[in-house]
Amino acid sequence: MSPMNFPTLRQRRLGAELRKLRERAGLSSTAAAAQLGFQQARMSMIEAGRYAVGADKVRAMASSYACADDALVDALADMTGGRTKGWWDGYREHLPAGFADLAELEHHACGLRVCLVIHIPGLLQTLDHARAVISEAAPPLRPYEVEHRLSHRLKRQVVLHGDRPVPYTAIIHEAALRMEFGGPGTMQGQLKHLLTMSEMDNVTIRVIPFAGGGTFPGTGQSFDYVLGPVPQLDTVQLDAAPGCQFAYADTELAKYRAVADRMEGTALDPVRSRDFIHGLLRTM
Repeated sequence: MSPMNFPTLRQRRLGAELRKLRERAGLSSTAAAAQLGFQQARMSMIEAGRYAVGADKVRAMASSYACADDALVDALADMTGGRTKGWWDGYREHLPAGFADLAELEHHACGLRVCLVIHIPGLLQTLDHARAVISEAAPPLRPYEVEHRLSHRLKRQVVLHGDRPVPYTAIIHEAALRMEFGGPGTMQGQLKHLLTMSEMDNVTIRVIPFAGGGTFPGTGQSFDYVLGPVPQLDTVQLDAAPGCQFAYADTELAKYRAVADRMEGTALDPVRSRDFIHGLLRTM
């Protein structure tokens, strides 16, 4: 099997987790390769996500590294094989790689927890609102680029519906609810859509009001916290000017998990959040 020149985030993550297991076992890459009967170059490509491995090989590596966490090993085994084609692959040549990686990450997520200050979550945006937000990108996007990003964003929303809807919690600051992208009419439609989505069994919306009385948790940075099958495989997605950025070091996961907990503790409960959104609609 030939090495992959452009591994996906999921493939890179599997390699990174296998490297963590090796390092925790106190083995060098060379020693581990010899112990497993690999060439050292292949070991390096596996840990870089550039060489696909099967579930049996992952289990053999975990055993060689004396990993006793069966749940983690099972989850890693489920991540094996070649690249799984999804609808997002059609966007890899049109959008920055992070966009397709985010869609794949959401597709495999066991839960999603998003914290936003200025924007409505992408998975909860209406067509008109999403178009208005994407059109404000800097530098300005060409019309066809806007359409690519718009269709990608709307297709991502499938994870909230269908046979396996993902549990989804959105913690949204009042500032985002008052940003009138596209004008008052578009924002009214967006707020009504939030109320409709909040009625879904798998969707929870909680609002942080300006009049919360207390300090704002964290630095105000928006992020998505994506739950994996085990906590070690959680991922944080951060919005940045160049595009999506992903973090999954243990310290980073702990930090953003704590920030999300504090933001949720500051937010109104789901019922009061619905009442709050209803109140905003009455003033528009």
